[in-house]
Amino acid sequence: MTLPIKKLLGGLAASLVFAASAAQAAWPEKPITIIVPWAAGGSTDILARMLSEGLTQSLGQPVVVENRSGASGNIGTAFVARAKPDGYTLLVGSMSTHTMNQALYTNMPFDGVKDFTPIAELALVTNTMVVHPSVPAKDLKEFVAYAKANPDAVAYASAGQGSTNHLSAVLFERAAGVKMMHVPYRGGAPAVMDTVAGRTQVLFSAGTQTLPHVQSGKLKLLAVTEAERSPLLPEVPTVAETLPGYELAVWYGAFGPADMPPELTARLNKEINAILKRPDVIKKMNDMGVVLTETTPEQFGTLLAQDAQKYGKLIKELGITAE
Repeated sequence: MTLPIKKLLGGLAASLVFAASAAQAAWPEKPITIIVPWAAGGSTDILARMLSEGLTQSLGQPVVVENRSGASGNIGTAFVARAKPDGYTLLVGSMSTHTMNQALYTNMPFDGVKDFTPIAELALVTNTMVVHPSVPAKDLKEFVAYAKANPDAVAYASAGQGSTNHLSAVLFERAAGVKMMHVPYRGGAPAVMDTVAGRTQVLFSAGTQTLPHVQSGKLKLLAVTEAERSPLLPEVPTVAETLPGYELAVWYGAFGPADMPPELTARLNKEINAILKRPDVIKKMNDMGVVLTETTPEQFGTLLAQDAQKYGKLIKELGITAE
């Protein structure tokens, strides 16, 4: 009796493995949706649409982009958090939705870390520090000296309380030992325009918003906020070269709902990283000041957890809310 039972159990195990492999091989069997939690036309939306085109070709099923904007990205992001973890509903999110909003808003409909499966970091947005030409500083060292000599007299603009512009400036104040005046706006565009006009003197913002004004001479570019120099601006120093330890990196990432199968996550990571290496995709995003990256799901998960702790702690210490 023992031998037939062993054979039966062995056959059953083999059948289960085969069935699991067959199910995995069958994915995808229907269209896939990529949710973008912001309006169409922005850099996240453009990147998502390039991913959808590439995935449609490589997976053999339609991959469509759906924009679900509102509440600083919370509406679309919450939709994905509630979806089945079957690989048919994905998200292109950002560091703000997953590492900052949890601390900025009460009654959040999701946890930016626990309710998602990190698939791949997609890109870094080149984040710049610019000043109005009237500021008497040709580099960051001179600006720090100027700000120290004029406490609360230098005004920095932001897209609002708790925005990446705001946190970039707060981290800068801490690192440099200076005190500036915060002028929050309702969005990034007026913050840029008032800095160009000289009503505010400093702005930390994406290169897509600042570099055209730098090129026209209406703003001066002092530094980038990432840990390393941007390959798009290799001659521009980082803030950390003057203020060691300073870093604020704005990233985009691909996510699924929590508890996606590891095999499915790994396959999506592989497919997405292949698309991010395409020369046409690289050029399109570089022209927008966005640098594409390549990570494993594990590497991206580590970054996600670290940033959520870092920015969540900072926001709570400062008592910042977005409501």
